[in-house]
Amino acid sequence: MTQSRQWMRAGEDDVRPPTDLRTDIPHPARMYDYFIGGKDNFAADREAAEQALAISPEFRTGALANRGFLQRAVRHVAGQGVRQFLDIGTGIPTAGSTHQIAGEVTSDVRVAYLDNDPIVLVHGRALLEGAGQGTATVIHADLREPAAILANPEVREVLDFDQPIALMLVAILHFLKDDEDPIGIVRQLVDALPAGSRLVLSHATGDFATREQVERARTLYSGSAAALTPRSREQVTTFFEGLELEEPGLVTAPLWRPDAPAQPGDDRAPAWAGVGVKR
Repeated sequence: MTQSRQWMRAGEDDVRPPTDLRTDIPHPARMYDYFIGGKDNFAADREAAEQALAISPEFRTGALANRGFLQRAVRHVAGQGVRQFLDIGTGIPTAGSTHQIAGEVTSDVRVAYLDNDPIVLVHGRALLEGAGQGTATVIHADLREPAAILANPEVREVLDFDQPIALMLVAILHFLKDDEDPIGIVRQLVDALPAGSRLVLSHATGDFATREQVERARTLYSGSAAALTPRSREQVTTFFEGLELEEPGLVTAPLWRPDAPAQPGDDRAPAWAGVGVKR
């Protein structure tokens, strides 16, 4: 594995995004960007996001909670000595992304960002133009193809699979349908990681919503670039089978090692979150 490469973009032979980014169709990554106050979204995304907020303001609450969880989890994992991150379905990068947060803990950071969306690739590569410490890359890949991810030469160049890796699956698995075998995908990825690795995972839930709200949310996202499949706490727990959940276990995202005292409603945030250790 090359040790000297610093922050970099994907190679010239990588799959390049098409020129037509279909800004007329709402995209979950751009809707998420709108929810957390970003500017990388278009009219169709904002309209769909406002429709989601009309169903429940928890869409914004959940997005912000997910973002906070990612940052706290990365800081925690890096503080435990993990220096490598496989961040799949990273979404549109904003301030406080994985490499930036981990870089606050140590300069020896290696990050492979993976996404199958051209919008994300464009913004991710732009983000990595800036100066930084460590090594990172943005790669075109699909979570539905775990074997291809694990065999990807650029992933292997950045990450050393003989050393612990934090597998980041934050707010991504709810965009996989049950018949796409999300549990099998997670297990295949985790099985390839060495002892001491972590699974950092958050997942949308309808546990605290009405049946009507869940169905309206499903219908709304069915008109976007990716369908939505919220899952219960019991279902999300299954992703951690074979791993040791770190304290405080699987909790709503705001309650995972919070930086501030809990606020009213934190225990009903629409996302479960946890970090599992591979022993």
